[in-house]
Amino acid sequence: MSTPLWSPSAERVAATQMDAFRRRVNQQHGLALADYTALHQWSIDEPAAFWALLAEFFAVDFSQPAQQVLRNPDAMPGAEWFAGAELNFAAHLLRRRDDHAALVAISEDGQREQLSYAELAARVAGLQRHLLALGVAPGDRIAALMPNTWQTVVGMLAAASIGAIWSSCSPDFGIQGVVDRFGQIEPRVLIACSGYRYAGKQLDMSSKLREILPQLTGMQQLILVPYGGVPAEPADFESVVPCVTWNRACTPGGEPLFAALPFNHPLYILYSSGTTGVPKCIVHGAGGTLLQHLKEHGLHTDLTRDDVLFYFTTCGWMMWNWLVSGLALGATLALYDGSPFEPSAEWLIDLIDAENISIFGTSAKYLAALEKAGVDPSASHRLSHLKTVLSTGSPLAHEGFDYVYRCFKSDLCLSSISGGTDIFSCFALGNPTLPVWRGELQSKGLGMAVEVWDDDGQAISSRLLKSVGEAGSARQKQAKKRSLRGVNEHSEPAFNAAMATQVGFQGPAKGELVCTRPFPSMPLGFWQDEDGSRYRAAYFERFPGVWAHGDYAEETAHGGMLIHGRSDAVLNPGGVRIGTAEIYRQVEKVEAVLESLAIGQQWQGDVRVVLFVRLRDGVLLDEALAGEIRQVIRSNTTPRHVPAKIIAVADIPRTRSGKIVELAVRNVVHGQAVKNTDALANPEALELFRDLPALQEQ
Repeated sequence: MSTPLWSPSAERVAATQMDAFRRRVNQQHGLALADYTALHQWSIDEPAAFWALLAEFFAVDFSQPAQQVLRNPDAMPGAEWFAGAELNFAAHLLRRRDDHAALVAISEDGQREQLSYAELAARVAGLQRHLLALGVAPGDRIAALMPNTWQTVVGMLAAASIGAIWSSCSPDFGIQGVVDRFGQIEPRVLIACSGYRYAGKQLDMSSKLREILPQLTGMQQLILVPYGGVPAEPADFESVVPCVTWNRACTPGGEPLFAALPFNHPLYILYSSGTTGVPKCIVHGAGGTLLQHLKEHGLHTDLTRDDVLFYFTTCGWMMWNWLVSGLALGATLALYDGSPFEPSAEWLIDLIDAENISIFGTSAKYLAALEKAGVDPSASHRLSHLKTVLSTGSPLAHEGFDYVYRCFKSDLCLSSISGGTDIFSCFALGNPTLPVWRGELQSKGLGMAVEVWDDDGQAISSRLLKSVGEAGSARQKQAKKRSLRGVNEHSEPAFNAAMATQVGFQGPAKGELVCTRPFPSMPLGFWQDEDGSRYRAAYFERFPGVWAHGDYAEETAHGGMLIHGRSDAVLNPGGVRIGTAEIYRQVEKVEAVLESLAIGQQWQGDVRVVLFVRLRDGVLLDEALAGEIRQVIRSNTTPRHVPAKIIAVADIPRTRSGKIVELAVRNVVHGQAVKNTDALANPEALELFRDLPALQEQ
């Protein structure tokens, strides 16, 4: 595509916090950074200056200033941010204290509750008093088995205000999934709901809690929240652990106190998906989380105190924690608990109008499902306040971009974002000052030294420059360089793409997404990994001293990124690496297919591509449909992408955050164990892939 799908006007760019920050950088450092490319380069060249100015720009309140912004800047891991500084994470999320709406909580059955910033602080103060009376101290763990509602936010803020470490799962997690997570961290207090609703069903948590509680050592109290129409009955659990109801534990009133804590004091414990074993407990610090989320909310999303921010998430996904950080900008958060398609496919779109949502966050899977269902929000809804749509969880297909601009709104910033629980933030994400190009993540994040490397640990752009260097004499190279600079004076990717065309560079543009320099939201480590060996092995073993994220990625000519799937799920037929997202993008075009999953099957000394498809009700996979799928893939990719086998299945296994699990399916197909099926939302679906006759034949 030669033109972007959307470009911000000059007036809109000038009004963004991103552009205001660029101007502040120029003013304070005597620079003339003209655009985002220059700003990003400065942010990774001068990390201490960048992060210090970011903290100043968002008025981060250090109760004790830093002795040094960055120590050991070349150590990865090992760099230390804001050494000696003290702050409190919860204090920053509760800086606003007026009657403006802080939280609007909506449940699947339409019930709505609202808390102002003043009311939120009063409830945090009430729960804080209760936790302090129990003797909760900095470093203690507070866990929650809760839906996405206001009580969960109050619980997190009360824990963080004291310096306790917060960790949460959603109530739909299986018993073993909860024990595998909370059993490792031994919470002192558990906040749990009595029940919840999903897809029109009322679900009682009593029996699940009775099995979980005896397996959690060190528990001092259960705080039971009446929810989902299920009464809270503390007597049901008193034989196992002391139990009080939420209303007894949280009597609102007064002002919360905020402990002054080191910049790197642990704030959250998040978990890896756990589909290949017991989940890793990833510990994140308060200061790094605060700075990264201020940057991503304030600069990359342009969130302000006048916005309403929504993200469809559960409390078992990092996007819940990311969403809650929007309070630090004084915005209103719209919380939703339930199915996104109950009572109708347009239910979340209804909320955009009803709550004046200006920033709507969701998943690529949800947008694809809306399109398949024929939902056209622009024909039935106003969407008058909507200015940004965020998408994550998996790569958003090019056709998904088309759908949003065709059926939502032509004048909005569609930001596909990518990062992860591991970094608690994004490597590539949106940018209100840049155009949106079809299929692309707009930009690398400020302060994130993101590159794409080949298997030998060399940046793809470096290999390109070497290819140019071998193409001619120094004089010819300079002439070529001068002529090509006209592509875009400030765009290195555009310059590289043009050079590649000129010199006939044939090397692969795709490779491993890495980050070559430290950033503040790197994990503090893994829980109970005293020597850090498991942490180093997870991210720094492949390329020593460099963060290898595990994504298969590509830089674009516009300075953006493409994510082609997880590196460990990359297909390798005939030695050619293929990202699964490249196949999914094409299959989504086939009307009869609702979703798909691709794996590489070991076959006769090679790997063959196998595609599983879930079809619309009443549709059968016959030769005609299989031929259509193959033709769409072949016409838009390469013959290597065309699956050797296409097999219809009734369901596709996914994690509780909605990500399909290619590795688990690959293990089942090859007769290998799936170590932790309780991490899946629908583990029974794995049986659909076991011992398939079609995979035993040519």
